[in-house]
Formats: sequence, structure tokens, C-alpha cells
Amino acid sequence: MPGAHASGWSADQVRQLREFVASAPEDGLPVLDTSELDAGLRDGPGPARDATADTLALALARLHLLGMSTAKQKASWQIADTDEQTDVREMLHRSLAEDTLARFFIEMRPAHPDYAALRAAYATETDRTRKAVIARNMERWRWMPRSLGENYVLVNAAFFEARLAMAGRPERTWRVIVGKASTPTPVFAAQITGITLNPWWNIPASIVREKGGRFAASQGYVKSNGQWRQKPGPGNALGQMKLVMPNPYSVYVHDTPSRQLFAKETRAFSHGCVRIADALGFATALLEGSKTRSEIAATVRSAKTVTFDLASAMPIYLAYFTAAPDADGTIAFQPDIYRRDSKVGIAATRDRDCKG
Repeated sequence: MPGAHASGWSADQVRQLREFVASAPEDGLPVLDTSELDAGLRDGPGPARDATADTLALALARLHLLGMSTAKQKASWQIADTDEQTDVREMLHRSLAEDTLARFFIEMRPAHPDYAALRAAYATETDRTRKAVIARNMERWRWMPRSLGENYVLVNAAFFEARLAMAGRPERTWRVIVGKASTPTPVFAAQITGITLNPWWNIPASIVREKGGRFAASQGYVKSNGQWRQKPGPGNALGQMKLVMPNPYSVYVHDTPSRQLFAKETRAFSHGCVRIADALGFATALLEGSKTRSEIAATVRSAKTVTFDLASAMPIYLAYFTAAPDADGTIAFQPDIYRRDSKVGIAATRDRDCKG
């Protein structure tokens, strides 16, 4: 009866917990040891059984919420998981008081629709290799915040695409070019605060070294205060648009004059930055309600460097998922261009086919 055991676990709730532990492989997670819980069921209610059930439930909840990988396995993933601040214990005890334990565990899973699609595919996939890839990408979703925000941009480097989610509207997708295998696009999150049209390019020191410090003035390159820069113009490496998204990697989403590369299937050509197709269309979508496409085009024609601020900052996530749902919901797979999949920890399946 709801509320009857506000300060402890009923026998029915302990049995529910055992079922959730047993079903963890449906999410690609390991089955935790329930021997102490089973002993508690035999011994009857009391503080010892409550403590055992609490410990097991919290361990399972954190696997669903935060994943099973070690810090070393997550080293290249620099998107802060705000779920680490979630008071899981308080949520658990509230669910016990309200007798909503099933809802509690569901709320621990990643909330994004991509995770649900991967989970459904994982249940029916029979190919061992594909099943392992799905499991690793489910694990990556556990490293993401459960809520990405009402409006956000998600760049998936492995799929060479950027997705714009705006509240209550269908997602829109743009092709992107990402870093080469030797200069991979890092995984991180930032805040988009504005859009710069006709940007200058401040050339990173690594590229200056790569080019031996040789840049032609005829291509708009200038050097001032020891810094090489490129003037705005049709040949500027940033093209006509760059997102204002401060980050410690000096990696940005921007236009490019080399637009023919978007026709290629594998688009890993940059030094780490993300080049986006139809950059002005993308800028228009971000500035919707503030600037029209014609106003943006007019600013570009003026050749003046102008920054338009977004009405409110929007999160952008540069991530890496090698399996993701297509428009029809079926799971698509992309090559692991940065060879990161094998570093993601996963549990063995029931038949011991998939190993981390």
C-alpha cells in the first residue's frame, strides 16, 4: 500500500528491486550481486535489510544514470555530466514512500529519444559486433546530461552531422566536416552566445607551425603583435560565419570556402574545428525571430565583421556516437574514425558473446 513503508523497504519493493537488477542487461549493464538482498528477504524486515536494499538500489541507479565506465575509459569525453549532482538517495527514498520504484529506475535512464531507440535495437540485435557497438553508444548516452536543454545543438562527429533541437519543433540536420584522425574533433560542451559574420581567422599556433609560418598576403593573411590572422573574404578559412562559443580547445563551428567537401560520404578533413554546410541557413535558424535570412545575407555582402547575439545562450554538444537512429528509427552505424569504441566499457551479454 503506497506510503505504508515510508522509512523502509516492503517485501514487494525488495522483489521489485531484484527484478530491476536482473533486467540490467537490457540496458547493456552488468547484473549486480543480490545474495545479501536474498538473505534479507529470508530474514524479514528491519534496518539491516533496508540498508542492504538501499546500497544495491543506489548502485544500480548510478549505473543507469552515470554509466559503468572508469575515469580512464571516459578520459576523452569532456562533456560534464550534471547528473553527478543528482540526489539519487533522496529520490529513492521518496519513491519508496510513494511506492513508485519502477518510475524511479526509469527516470535514471537517459531521457533522450536516441537512447530509447538504441535500447530497443539492442534487445533484438543478434550480430555480436553490432550489439557491442550499440552497447557502447548506450553507455555514451549515460555520460551525457539527462536534459540537454530546451534548445540545443548536438554535433555527432562520427556521423558528420549537426542537429538543432528547438522546443516543440522537429529537429533539423546539417552536414558537417570534422577533424582528421590525426587531429580529431574533441568531445566537449559549450554555450553559443552569438554568431559572427565575415569573421577574421586567428590562426592557431599548431597550424602556424605546420605551415612553417608561411602565409601569403595575397590570400588575406596579416601578422600583428606576433599573431597570424586572415582577413574576412571569400577565401577566409572560416568562410562567412562562425559561432561564438568560447571553449578551452579553440574549436568552433564555422562556414568554409571548400564546400565541395560536403558531397563526400566521409568528411574528416579539418584540424579539429567543425565546418557546417549551409552555414547561413544554420545561422538563420539560430537567430530565428531576431534576424531574417535576407538580413544575414545583406550583412555578409557588406563585408563588415558583425556579431549578432542570441536572445539567450544555447548549449552545444560536440559528441561522438558511432550508432544512432535514422529518421525512420532504425539504427545506423558509422565507422569508428577516431578508434574510440574499444575504450568504452561494456558488460558481457547473458550468452557471454559481447565482451568489453
